[in-house]
Amino acid sequence: MSAKLRIRSRPIICIILCQTALVSFVFTPFVNAYRHIPTTFADFSPLPKNIHIALLGNPNSGKSSLFNSLTGLNQQVGNFPGVTVERKTGVCRLSASKDVTIIDLPGAYSLYPRRADEWVAYMAIMDPGQEYHTNLIVVIVDASNLQRNLLYASQLVDLGRPVVIALTMMDVVESRGIKIDLPALEAEMGVSIVSINPRKNVGIDLLKEVMLKTILEKERVVANFVAVDEVADAPIKEIRDLFPSLSEYSAVHYLMNHESMSFDNDTQERIERIEKTNDFNHTKIQAAEILKRYHRIHEIVDKTVTKQKQERKRSLPEKFDKILLDRVWGYVIMFAVLFFIFQSIFWIAEYPMNAIEWLFGKLGSWLGTVLTESWFSNLLINGILAGLSGILVFVPQIMILFGLITLLEDTGYMARISFLTDKIMRAVGLNGKSVMPMISGLACAVPAIMSARNIENRKERLLTIMVTPLMSCSARLPVYTILIALVVPKKMVLGFLNQQGLVMMGLYLLGFIMSMIVSYVMKWFIKLEEKSFFVLELPLYRSPRWKNIFITMFQKAKIFVVDAGKVIMVISLLLWALSSFGPSDKRDQVRNAYTTSAAQNPEKIKELKAGRDAALLENSYAGLAGQWIEPAIRPLGFDWKIGIALITSFAAREVFVGTMATLYSVGDARDGDKTLRQKMNAAIKPDGSKVYTPATGVSLMIFYVLAMQCMSTLAVVKRETGTWKWPMIQLIYMTALAYLLSFVTYQLMA
Repeated sequence: MSAKLRIRSRPIICIILCQTALVSFVFTPFVNAYRHIPTTFADFSPLPKNIHIALLGNPNSGKSSLFNSLTGLNQQVGNFPGVTVERKTGVCRLSASKDVTIIDLPGAYSLYPRRADEWVAYMAIMDPGQEYHTNLIVVIVDASNLQRNLLYASQLVDLGRPVVIALTMMDVVESRGIKIDLPALEAEMGVSIVSINPRKNVGIDLLKEVMLKTILEKERVVANFVAVDEVADAPIKEIRDLFPSLSEYSAVHYLMNHESMSFDNDTQERIERIEKTNDFNHTKIQAAEILKRYHRIHEIVDKTVTKQKQERKRSLPEKFDKILLDRVWGYVIMFAVLFFIFQSIFWIAEYPMNAIEWLFGKLGSWLGTVLTESWFSNLLINGILAGLSGILVFVPQIMILFGLITLLEDTGYMARISFLTDKIMRAVGLNGKSVMPMISGLACAVPAIMSARNIENRKERLLTIMVTPLMSCSARLPVYTILIALVVPKKMVLGFLNQQGLVMMGLYLLGFIMSMIVSYVMKWFIKLEEKSFFVLELPLYRSPRWKNIFITMFQKAKIFVVDAGKVIMVISLLLWALSSFGPSDKRDQVRNAYTTSAAQNPEKIKELKAGRDAALLENSYAGLAGQWIEPAIRPLGFDWKIGIALITSFAAREVFVGTMATLYSVGDARDGDKTLRQKMNAAIKPDGSKVYTPATGVSLMIFYVLAMQCMSTLAVVKRETGTWKWPMIQLIYMTALAYLLSFVTYQLMA
């Protein structure tokens, strides 16, 4: 290339470089902006910082399924402020950059609450002073019961708040030959409607998009589904003058329930004055509104729902109910189902339990050989390891029990059990609604007693609270398991029935039968006369959600290991200390006697060491305390070690097993490779007889079936009843009943 060409090319190169720089300068901001182009509608408009979305709907409409689908495992459970109704909240990813809080409110049939849980849902959306400001209401509507569900939905729409309707059970509707015109229904309701199936995760993404779009809408047409001003024009206008942004229908509810809302005294007085001046009649207004609303709903259903003409045939669910709710076969099947559950607890759980016991036995034996004898090795093997084994060995049974109970609830059969038992319940002063708290008591009495708030009748509610702790909760399961394994032979009855499973079922039935007897007696002493009604909606039969079942099993096992495990470990370590130390003079005498005997009889050193360990345990602080209470429990067949377990397990029943594991580990340190059952089975009294005879084992099982061994239950009963009177009565009658029946059992069997 010539010099002239090189000189001429320089201006061209400079021009190209300048153009490149200019393009870069002009277009770089757009390129960078492109990298942040939003993928959803949310990023074009600013979202509020803390978004709260409330889920509302009728019971059994699919609300809980939608909550689980939206939040997954990002859930928290607590209580609403001031009440013991459970509050479930969870986090949902609504857009690529925004998480929102989902609040699962209790189910209700209308905006006129009657039960405590309905009041919670009502106040959460009506009271302006509530903890959570709701940005959006998602109403779950069961398409298979459209008219009934639209009552509640239309009331919520008329509040003038952002609302989205999630339509569930469309598969059921289609199977019945029914078609719903969703665009027409959406136009009539005046809000967005999305068809979903949360059990199969269908329509959830579309629902999220619609929820987000509804939150961001600045102008919203307030639907007047029913013109309530026609029935109460003057007072509504005056309330809206006081609260200009209020809808007409919200004004009606302010007039009806302002006393329950968090207004200041001046506002309360002004609303009360408006109410009295206009002679506002609550009952008349409510009745007029409901009639107008159902008339409008009927018109909408006629326009939007078409039914194919087809010969009426009995549906499969109806055929199931004819058998499962039969006066004879219904009870036979119910007992067969319960029998299968308790058989499974032993049959399926036996193998993982044996593996866990074997593992801890080998681990304890290995640590005993590699660690030198000291207080630290003693603490590690007989305190920490023994406590852990007493916790983890029962995890398989707890997971199986809760998995099967969740399966019954998920399929809809649990509600059928309530229906079947209503007649039995009424004979003893309860009603069918008492069954659900009592069945929940199989898991834990604390939330079961809280759930009794759903019972409107005060007497039936109080009776339910008083007898629910007699149902065998999961905390009793470890006690039953260890005792049944000790005193009930492992053999088959009729060639296919596990005898240990039969005894387990018998213990659960004993708790249920005693709760019926106690309720029948108490109903004559509780002087509360109130009419009672039992209305139960039977949910549709559904295929079980196995993912939900496995999540529940995992969560319940986690709760047992973490929550109950903390108590068990603390008490196990405390017991280790009380069992390892005692008055120095007495323990020195034991050690001196052992040293002398060992020197004289070196060939018997193993037997002498075992005697030394047992004597040291008896002269420890724990041993002396147990011997102090032994005279009171000896008539029941219990020794002082069982007495210590009775005291410690008052904090939590499952602590019984941890206590025994610690006591027998400290008192029998030479057999580190033995399981707890083997150590308890080998335990003998000073006279050489076995401690755990069938009489002692059955007596102890009956004691734990009936005794009030739970401080948390007493605390929640006090909170629910508002007085210490009823928990004290509960403690006294249950302890007395347990002592009396255990005494009779032991004396008859011994």
